Amino acid sequence: MNSKKYISYFHMSVILIFSLFLIQAVTAGVIEDNGHTYLVDRTGERWDITQTRTIGFEPRHFEFGIGRNAFRPLDESDWPPGVVDIPAHLRVIGVADGNEAQAYSVSKLSRHETANTRLESKPIVVGY
Repeated sequence: MNSKKYISYFHMSVILIFSLFLIQAVTAGVIEDNGHTYLVDRTGERWDITQTRTIGFEPRHFEFGIGRNAFRPLDESDWPPGVVDIPAHLRVIGVADGNEAQAYSVSKLSRHETANTRLESKPIVVGY
């Protein structure tokens, strides 16, 4: 193959890939509309994040949303029942209410971000 032709194909590929990233960046982000602030995910769906300012966040610092069902939340079937042998160095997120307490492995949550569970028979979500 001619080296000039190869370089041309390479440059066209780089431009195409860059264009796709640019289009994605333009279609996802934060918008203001009718007094509300929305995060627009990569699929184009709007998520109302108007409350973010009232709790100290700046919506313009949000990058994008990855879209509905982009990751599978953990549920009760992902955790062993009862007390298990836990390594001393394991980082966990703990939740307590009344007489009940639970701990969730940070390493496991980092791959799923949320866990749907129950505490004192109330449904809760644990997030990381």
